[in-house]
Amino acid sequence: MMVETIDIEGLGAIASRFDHVLLDQWGTLHEGQTIFPLARDCVVRLRQAGKRVLVLSNSGKRASSNAARLTSLGFPPHAYDGILTSGEVTWRGLKARAQKPFAALGHTCLLIARGGDHAIVDGLDLAVVADIGTADFILLAGLDDAVAEPERWRARLTDASARGLPMLCANPDLAMFGASGLIPAPGALARFYETLGGRVAYVGKPHAPIFAAALERLGQPDPARVLMIGDSLDHDIAGARRAGMLTLLLRSGVHRDQTRTGPGELVRKPPDADAPMPHWTMDHLAW
Repeated sequence: MMVETIDIEGLGAIASRFDHVLLDQWGTLHEGQTIFPLARDCVVRLRQAGKRVLVLSNSGKRASSNAARLTSLGFPPHAYDGILTSGEVTWRGLKARAQKPFAALGHTCLLIARGGDHAIVDGLDLAVVADIGTADFILLAGLDDAVAEPERWRARLTDASARGLPMLCANPDLAMFGASGLIPAPGALARFYETLGGRVAYVGKPHAPIFAAALERLGQPDPARVLMIGDSLDHDIAGARRAGMLTLLLRSGVHRDQTRTGPGELVRKPPDADAPMPHWTMDHLAW
């Protein structure tokens, strides 16, 4: 059923519609420098109104690493009710090895991570190798800006595809904010691997496992009383809509260069033109 997107100025206008809030991180709470003042105030107001606030991020790093970063940006753990990252869901999946896609993976991986961060494999029965020829699978957790362009990986990934190595992508984002603006994110590299014939399993928005983990963390509330707020139509909005949640798109994030053709209407640049549209939109996270 087609949903008419409504433009609002602040969350106070729809506060009676939800009990829980899932908040994207980049483009919603901050862009790497400091927490947006309006966003900080909004979270305070949400919790005063009795709403539970869970940060839900496609970061390939563990939840504790992200919590520490949020604290450094002026958003300490006591300001919200918890954080769940795709990196955390990936780590727990690899630890338990109880279900797909984790159960079928081997125990030797080629790790691709931002800044050489190994937290996503710490404490796991997993050996990290630098040689694709000795790896059982590729674990894609993050990308440094200098190697974000997928073409830089063509030779290595062509070899990996020829060997039939599966890839586990712990950050499905297609674009991220770099020093020069928007650049390809890990999800773009994963899709590139698919074009080379590689098999990829994704953990994170818009895929179901991270939304299921979020509902579990919140105590299994009715999804229709959960509001997902983010800046990506293809990740935050599409995934939450498929999970039966309410959705709000912030136009100031990755879609900032798009224009509205009318109330609630967006001119889309992302490739997935069939992605579900949000219930509401507004410029910035504000009460």
